[in-house]
Amino acid sequence: MKKLINDPDDLVIEALTAMAQAHPTVLLDESNRVVLRAVAPTRGKVGLVSGGGAGHEPLHAGFVGRGMLDAACVGEVFTSPTPQQILAATAAVDTGAGVLYIVKNYTGDVMNFEMAAELAEAVTGCEVASVLIDDDVAVMDSLHTAGRRGVGATLVVEKIVGAAAERGWSLPELIELGCAVNANSRSFGIGLTSCTVPAAGRPTFELPDHEIEIGIGIHGEPGRGRVRLAETWKLAETLVMPVLVDLPFIPGDSVICFVNSMGGTPLIELYALFHGIVRALESRGIAVARSLVGPYVTALDMAGCSLTLTRADAEILHLWDAPVRTPALNWGA
Repeated sequence: MKKLINDPDDLVIEALTAMAQAHPTVLLDESNRVVLRAVAPTRGKVGLVSGGGAGHEPLHAGFVGRGMLDAACVGEVFTSPTPQQILAATAAVDTGAGVLYIVKNYTGDVMNFEMAAELAEAVTGCEVASVLIDDDVAVMDSLHTAGRRGVGATLVVEKIVGAAAERGWSLPELIELGCAVNANSRSFGIGLTSCTVPAAGRPTFELPDHEIEIGIGIHGEPGRGRVRLAETWKLAETLVMPVLVDLPFIPGDSVICFVNSMGGTPLIELYALFHGIVRALESRGIAVARSLVGPYVTALDMAGCSLTLTRADAEILHLWDAPVRTPALNWGA
C-alpha cells in the first residue's frame, strides 16, 4: 500500500483539520467531527445536515457552504457517523425552522440519523425530517443496504434542496422537493479497480486487467457482475442503458447529467466517457440541460466512474443554477 498518510487511525481528523485550514468558509467542530459554515446560520432558515463515512470526499464535508449544506458529520472511513455527531450538528444549525437530514440509503446511516432525530426532538424539541437517497439501479439489496443504495443523486439533492433552503423554503416544501429530485434521479457505476482502505492495507477485491465490475457501490461493494473492458463508447452505453430503462426517461426529457470519478479515474478519461454518454443520450432524444464532470462522490482510490441522470424541469434547473459557495462546488454570483 502506497498512501500519503501518517497513521491510518489519525487520517480522518487530520484531513478534516486541514480542510478547515484550506477553506476559511468552513470550520471544524473537532470533538464531534462536524464541518460547519464559518458564518452562523440565518435565523428562520431550515438547517440542512448530511454525512457519512470518510473516503467519499468531497462528499459530504466539501458541500458545506452557501447554497448547499449547513453541516456535515464525518465518520471513520466507510463508517457512518454516530448519533451523537449528528445530534451535535443538528443543534449547531437549528434556528427554529426545523432541520432536514439528507441520508444515503445505507443501513448504518439510516439507523444513526433516525436515532439522532429522535434524540433531537426529545431533548430540544427541534422538528427534524429526512430525505432518503436511493438512486442506484444496479442492485436492489447489497452488503450495506436494504433496498437501493444512495450514490450520485446525493450531490444533486444537496445542491437543489440547498438552493431552495437558501431562499427560505419551509421544511415541508424542502421535504417534498428532495423526495421529488431523488425520485427523478437514477445512477449506475462501473469499477476498473478496487479501492484500498487505509486500515486494511490491501485492495478490497481483485479484478483481472481485462475485466470491470459493473454496478459497483461506493464502498467497493460488488455489482451485477463482471464483463470485459471495452472502448469508451461501449462503456457509455453500459452506463446509460440501465439508467434510462429504470425510470424510464423518454424522448424530450431534459436532464442534469453528472459523470463522477470514483477517485482514481483522471479527468481526461472522464471527459472522453462524458462525450460518449452525451451522444448516447442525444441519439435517444434526451437533452443534457446541465452537466457536472469530476470526482465528487468517490471511493478512495478506486478507478471507475458512475453516471447520474436527474430529470429536470425549469424550476429544478433554476435551483441547480443558483449560486453555491462550498469547498468543492462554486458558481454563480
